[in-house]
Order: sequence, then structure tokens, then C-alpha cells
Amino acid sequence: MADFFRKLFGSKEETTKPKELVDAATTAPLTDQQLHSIISGQAPKYEIKQLIASVGQSVGKQRDHNEDSVLALTTTISGSVESVPFGLYVVADGMGGHQFGEVASNAAIRIVGGKIVEKFHSYLYKIPTQSLQESLQEVMEESIMEAHQYIQREAPGSGTTITAALVLGQQVTIGHVGDSRAYAVFPDGRMDPLTRDHSLVKRLEELGHLSKDEVETFPHRNVLIRALGQGETLEADIFTVPFPQSGYLMICSDGLWGVVNEKDVVRIIGESPNLHRACQAMVEAANAAGGPDNITVILAQIIG
Repeated sequence: MADFFRKLFGSKEETTKPKELVDAATTAPLTDQQLHSIISGQAPKYEIKQLIASVGQSVGKQRDHNEDSVLALTTTISGSVESVPFGLYVVADGMGGHQFGEVASNAAIRIVGGKIVEKFHSYLYKIPTQSLQESLQEVMEESIMEAHQYIQREAPGSGTTITAALVLGQQVTIGHVGDSRAYAVFPDGRMDPLTRDHSLVKRLEELGHLSKDEVETFPHRNVLIRALGQGETLEADIFTVPFPQSGYLMICSDGLWGVVNEKDVVRIIGESPNLHRACQAMVEAANAAGGPDNITVILAQIIG
């Protein structure tokens, strides 16, 4: 089993458990001094790489129902063999009348999430007996195409964006269609977009027909040129990147990135005591700015 995880996730560095962690093991309540050391960040560091994540969501201030859907699954398996951080994070922003946008986005996260979890269940929670036959990118693409076909069949006329991130060890495989976004956010204030919007306004900007200032006021900013459930064929952007070192992976719908500027997002994350509070504060900022759309955000970090 150890050899399997070395091949799939890469070998880990040899570590030795700090003696102070062994000596400090106790079932007694934490003292005030111990609590202070944890809160102030002075607690001993864990030796495993641990993936943590949080989610924030709101219907917004100007919508009467929520067409955003979100899935966040995080697990870490560690023992005498490899430490295995595994995360699956999906944001989908639906569109279409008669509540079909909700149907499309919910189907997207469930089908993509279910298909990927099914592929990896035996490798994470059982003793693996054979290797995965497909690449991570192939698994992601197949899952998105299955969701696309389901929406066309069961909710014709509707559609949804999807931005999905599969975290395995220190790498992230992303599947993307539409204008929800994935970002790498770093402590030094950088906020790098990992995805490219499949929107009319973005295409016009790329062709040189719109300046950056004109993009902000373009009247058809929400028109998509690619969406799940739309068109006979679908081309999803599928790629793999390193997990942001010492930083954060953020996935969000346009109800956040289209309302709260990047400078404020970075500031909120930097000032927040934990990921949960950061997500809630970003949602609050979008609502304070008018909340014109549904708001969804996922924030993930690898610690240790």
C-alpha cells in the first residue's frame, strides 16, 4: 500500500515526531497558557500535511432564490504510510427560467462530485488492488461531460457554470466551464486567476475590442459563450497546477468576484482568524456592496 501512495501522491520527506508532542500528551483540559499558545500560533507544528477548507454562501440582496450550488469534501488519511490530503471542491452557478438554473447547478455538483468520489473511493478507504486506469484530467473531463449530458436531457433550456478542483497531495486538477472562477491567493497580496472566463465580454477583451475599463461597464457582462447544458458539444478547460504554497485556493461565483475587488478579498483573507470567518466576511462584503447576485465561495489551505 505504501508503494501505491508513493506512486499516486509522490514520496514524502522523512520526519521525526517532536519529543515535546509526546511529552505533552494528556487528556486533561487545556490550561489558559496552552489555549493562548494555540490562538497566538505558538503551538507545536503538526508533521503531516493537512488540507482544510471552508465555505460561504448567500442568496444575496436582490434575488429571491439561490441558483448557486456548492460541494466541498475534505479528507486527510495519515498513518504509518503516506499522508494523503484529498479534497474535492465544486462551485456551479445555474441559469434558466422556471427554477431550471437550480436544477442544472445542483445536478452538476452532484454528478461531478459523485463520479470523482466513486473513482477514488477504493483508493482512499480500502486497500488498493489495482492502479487507476485514467489520468486525473480524464476523470475530471468525463465527470463534467456526464453532467453536461444529464442537464441537456433532464433540464433542457437551462445551463450552469462549473469550476471544480480535485486536490491530491500537493497538486490541483481543475475542470472549468463558464465564468465562476478559481484563484491562487498568496500572503504577499498576489491573487492570481487560475481560470479564464468563457464569457462574451472576456472574448471581446481578448480580441482587443474592449479595454479593461470598458469591460467593467459592458452591458452584457453575464452572457456566456460556454456553459454545461448548452450546445451540442462542450469543451471544458482541464489542467493541473501546484497547490498554492503557503497560500490559498479560492473558488467562487461571479456574485463574489464581480462585486468585491481583489484588493479587498486579499485584505479580508489576511485579516481573518480562520478560513470560516474569511468566507463569511467575503459574503458579507458582497452583500454590503448591494448583493446583486447569489454569492458562493470556497477557501482551501494546506497546513503542516
